[in-house]
Amino acid sequence: MAVFQVALVAGAPIGRFAWGGQHDVLPQKLRIGSIISILLYALFGYTALAQAGLVPVLVNQSFTGVFMWVLTGYFTLGVVMNAISRSKPERFVMTPVALVLAILFLLLSLG
Repeated sequence: MAVFQVALVAGAPIGRFAWGGQHDVLPQKLRIGSIISILLYALFGYTALAQAGLVPVLVNQSFTGVFMWVLTGYFTLGVVMNAISRSKPERFVMTPVALVLAILFLLLSLG
């Protein structure tokens, strides 16, 4: 997802798969949103690696465990939001991506 967001920031004409699908190339405000998304996905990825025991936890294991459940909910909400998007490409491509992320985060959250 972070690589996808980098492509959006760089001006790749794939905006129909993100942010409601209203733009092929994202305008500046949405590119800023994509930059923020890149930073968040880095944090999410690190948290998942910490939960899996592959990198040190940032705060403590309890916080990481709770945050993993929050992220599981976030990606589950992403499934719903992508599924109801007006953009067909976003619905048909990003909904399954969000579903896979939600399932993976759920599995990590369960331990």
